[in-house]
Amino acid sequence: MKASQFLISTLKEAPADAEVVSHQLMMRAGMIKRLSAGIYTYMPMGLRVIRKVEAIVREEMNRAGAVELTMPVVQPAELWNESGRFDKMGPELLRLKDRHDRDFVVQPTSEEVVTDIARQEFKSYKQLPKNLYQIQTKFRDERRPRFGLMRGREFTMKDAYSFDRDEAGAKRSYQAMARAYRAIFDRFGLTYRAVAADSGAIGGDLSEEFQVIAATGEDAIVYSTGSDYAANMEKAEALAPQGPRPAAAQAMAKTPTPGKSTCADVAELLALPLRNTVKSLVLATDELDERGEIARTRLWLLLLRGDHDMNEVKAGKVPGLDAGFRFATVPEIVDHFGTRPGYLGPIGLKKPVKIVADREVAVMADWVCGANAEDFHLTGVNWGRDLPEPDLVADLRNVVPGDAAPDGQGELAIERGIEVGHVFYLGTKYSKAMNATFLDEDGKPKHFEMGCYGIGITRLPAAAIEQNHDARGIIWPDAIAPFTLVICPVGMDRSEAVKAAAEALHADLLAAGVDVILDDRGERPGAMFADWELIGVPHRVTIGDKSLKDGLIEYQHRRDAAATKVPAGEIAAFVRAKLGA
Repeated sequence: MKASQFLISTLKEAPADAEVVSHQLMMRAGMIKRLSAGIYTYMPMGLRVIRKVEAIVREEMNRAGAVELTMPVVQPAELWNESGRFDKMGPELLRLKDRHDRDFVVQPTSEEVVTDIARQEFKSYKQLPKNLYQIQTKFRDERRPRFGLMRGREFTMKDAYSFDRDEAGAKRSYQAMARAYRAIFDRFGLTYRAVAADSGAIGGDLSEEFQVIAATGEDAIVYSTGSDYAANMEKAEALAPQGPRPAAAQAMAKTPTPGKSTCADVAELLALPLRNTVKSLVLATDELDERGEIARTRLWLLLLRGDHDMNEVKAGKVPGLDAGFRFATVPEIVDHFGTRPGYLGPIGLKKPVKIVADREVAVMADWVCGANAEDFHLTGVNWGRDLPEPDLVADLRNVVPGDAAPDGQGELAIERGIEVGHVFYLGTKYSKAMNATFLDEDGKPKHFEMGCYGIGITRLPAAAIEQNHDARGIIWPDAIAPFTLVICPVGMDRSEAVKAAAEALHADLLAAGVDVILDDRGERPGAMFADWELIGVPHRVTIGDKSLKDGLIEYQHRRDAAATKVPAGEIAAFVRAKLGA
C-alpha cells in the first residue's frame, strides 16, 4: 500500500467533545468521524484495525469449534416478548414499528433469535453441543453516549451462544470459550485480567469479564496480592469477619451531635475512628396488585460501617430485595423513623422495618448510629443488649484496598480496567422462556443449557489506545496496528536513489507478507514523522539521501528513543526479524 493511494486525514487538535485519550487520538488520527451522538463512521485507517481484531477473533472462535452465522440487526418484537425482555430491557432497547404497525427492535444482543434458531434446527441430543457466533452491528440507546467508541450507541460485537444437553456439558462449553478468550486477548498483545463478574441483565450464575488494564478505565478490578483471585467490584468479596463479636464495654447513650449528619462528621466530633460508626441506608420494595398499582410498600434498613460503601448488586441479591428495590423517599423515611435522613438508626422506630446488617456490622460492639432524632446519635450501641439481632446478615459492601482476600491468601488491591469481553453460563433462562427443547437420549424433550460470550470488537481498539499511547500519539501492538510498518523516504521527490531504495524495500516486504505502507506523499520529514507517530504504526524505516550514501538505513520502533542504523543490504532481513520477534 502507498500512502498516496490511501486516505490519511490527521488533525493537529482533537474536537472539543473528545473527552478521553482514545477518543481524542482516534479522531486526530483520522480513524473515526462522528456522525451523531454515539454513532461513528469507521474511516479506512480505523477500519483496518477493526478488521484485524475481527480476524483474530474469528480464527480463535473457529479453532474452538464455534460456527459463524449472521443474524438480523432488526428483529421482530414477538421473540423479545417471549423472553420477557421487550418490556424489561428499558429505554436502552431501541423499539420501532414498520408500515404495518408491527413492533421491531434494533438488536443490542441476539439471545432470542439464536434460541429460536436452536429450537428449529437442533432436534436431537445427537446434534449437541453446538456453538453459533456472529460479528455484527449492535445498537443500545445509551442515555449519555460518551468517550467515543468506549460507550457508543452503535457498535460491533462478536456474540456467541452455546447449546448443550446438560449442565455439565454447558460448563465444558463455557470453559472452552474462556480458554479461547484467553488465546484471543493474548494475541492482541494487551495487558488484561479475567475477573469473576456479576451476570447482570443477561442472567446466569457463572460469569467472567475480560478487562484491559488502563488507568482511565471505567471499571474497578479487584485482585489478590497473594493468589490468582480476581473479580470486578460488583462481585468482589473480602474474607468474612473472623472470630466472635467482642463483648459490650460501654453503656448506650444519646449523645448530642448538632449539625453533624454524616458518619465522617460524627466520628470527627466524637474523636472516634470512622470504622466505629454505622451508616443507615433505607430502601423500599413495592408489591403490585393485579392492575399493576402499588398495593404495599416495605422499607428496609441496611446497616454498613461508616467507612464502607453499599454495593447495589450485592444488595440486590438479598432475599426480599432480589425482585427489585428503590431508595426510599423522604416522606417514607420520616413516616417510619420520625426524622429526616442524617440521624437515622435501628433503635426507636415509629414503624417496623426489615433490618439487614453487613457482615462487618454484625460483629461490631460499642458502635455509633443515628438516634432517630435530629442532632443526636447513639453511642455504645450493642447487638442483643440494646436492639435485637438483625433480621438478615449479608455481604453488602464494596471491598477496599487492604481487605483480606476471600481465599485467605494475600490482601485485595484495586486497579482500573476497560471491559472488552464477557462470558456467561446462562443455564435454561432463555430456553425455558421460549420453550426451546430437544429430544434427549430417553426420547423426552429437554430444555437447552446455554452459554453466551461477547467481545466488543469496536471497543477493543479504544481500550488498546488507553493502554498504549504517549504525548505523540497511539502506540499499537503489532497484531492490531493499521499497518505494521511504515517506510518514510525523506526527499523521495528529489532523490532517485531514495525513491528506488524505498520502492524496492516496499516491494520486498510486501512479497514477504509484511503489512507495510510507503509514505510517498512528499511531506516534509517533521510532518511525515508526526503523522505516523500520531497514527501509531509500531515500526518505521527511514530512508534519507545522506545516510543512504553511507550505505545505511534507519529503523525505529514507536517506543524507541532513538533510531538504529542498519546496513542497507540487510534492512529487509532486519525488519523481518524484528517483526518475527
